[in-house]
Amino acid sequence: MIHMTPTPESKKSFPTEAFAFVCRDLKFSYGDKTILHVSTWQVALGSRIFLRGASGSGKSTLLNLLCGMLAPTSGDLRVLERDMTLMSGHSRDRFRARHMGVVFQQFNLIPWLSVRDNVNLAAYFADSKASVPQRLAELADQLNLSSALLDRKASELSIGQQQRVALMRALINQPEILLVDEPTSALDQDNRDAFIDLLMTTLDSCAATLLFVSHDQTLAGHFPVQFSMTELNQAGRAS
Repeated sequence: MIHMTPTPESKKSFPTEAFAFVCRDLKFSYGDKTILHVSTWQVALGSRIFLRGASGSGKSTLLNLLCGMLAPTSGDLRVLERDMTLMSGHSRDRFRARHMGVVFQQFNLIPWLSVRDNVNLAAYFADSKASVPQRLAELADQLNLSSALLDRKASELSIGQQQRVALMRALINQPEILLVDEPTSALDQDNRDAFIDLLMTTLDSCAATLLFVSHDQTLAGHFPVQFSMTELNQAGRAS
């Protein structure tokens, strides 16, 4: 396993310039119970990271902190040089919409909307100034989604098609960071491997940092950098 954990530094010299994420003494608690404690962790811009963890290991909590859906209980968290601990919930939502793409395990597509409208909605929330129709057409081509499919309702698509639409929606705003949470759990091995190959090929056209979260260790070989929540999460360990 490749480790990227740095030597702790003073608060004054907190590093941000070359990193997508920087965490120090990051904690999240429910009541009196700390369920996540990341002592020191940083991820370089442009990295392709595989983060493995079993259910209950804290990986979903960490992912939700990184994308601003949760606020830390204490500690430091910087994303693209921004201090997430100083941002309101609304500010974190806007920051995520503009700078991060997220592919959820359940995809979270709006079933009664067309593919095109699902993707356009993501661009709307980010207040995108880019040429959304052109970007959508480019992504559809890269992800092997036909132009006819763009006007079909999300509920009419196969699981594999929904997965690619979720990825297209995550990439429409050309985010600096892409967070992917257990996207292959509903796929067989052939379709799983095909999706990861497609994901990597699509990312070759941009410089987005990828954090791919999964419990499936067999996927690790697709990624140059790997982390385990067993080592990353200090919560519950004897001191």
